[in-house]
Amino acid sequence: MNPMTYKGYAARIEYSEEDEAFIGRVAGIRDIVTFHGASVDEIRAAFHEAVDFYLSTCAERGEAPQKPYSGKLMLRVPPELHARAAMRAEAAGKSLNAWVAETLAKAV
Repeated sequence: MNPMTYKGYAARIEYSEEDEAFIGRVAGIRDIVTFHGASVDEIRAAFHEAVDFYLSTCAERGEAPQKPYSGKLMLRVPPELHARAAMRAEAAGKSLNAWVAETLAKAV
């Protein structure tokens, strides 16, 4: 499933049986930005509106908006683990980055 994205931000959306509506939150930032809608079109429009409002509010306050996760992940691992991972990646015909991303995706 692909996340809903807008201006570099991603949405985490769930359905609330109690409210009979989709409830969303901008993912990947510490600030709490929420939105809701009764249909896919409504939740998409509300997501766009929430992101635009968040960005304009930050600008009005002179604050930098928080950025969503960049996709860059820096890790420190023991050299032996690094070597074994590099060997597994090479054996699979992949770069270490591609192999780790694939392995991590399977784990989460």
